[in-house]
Amino acid sequence: MSYNTPKEGWQDFILLCTKIKSADEFSQLFDLFFTIEEKETLASRFQIIKAILAEASTQREIAETHKVSIAQITRGSNAMKIISPEMRARLKKLLN
Repeated sequence: MSYNTPKEGWQDFILLCTKIKSADEFSQLFDLFFTIEEKETLASRFQIIKAILAEASTQREIAETHKVSIAQITRGSNAMKIISPEMRARLKKLLN
């Protein structure tokens, strides 16, 4: 199967993920598609987003707690600006 753009490949990957039903299957899928470093980066972004949504810490405190740079916190904060208020509320509910 060939893709005209990386975006099309990404959309197909997202669709594949919607078909996964267990944490074990996700783990195996992600082991296949992501390197250890990519998974660590994704895990860091997850921790950053979770901390931002909790609204309990400053960016500096988040950076110190999770051993990440302020630049990573800023990127996570900027990413939060592009999601809908509904998605933000849903994530907040799911992560707390």
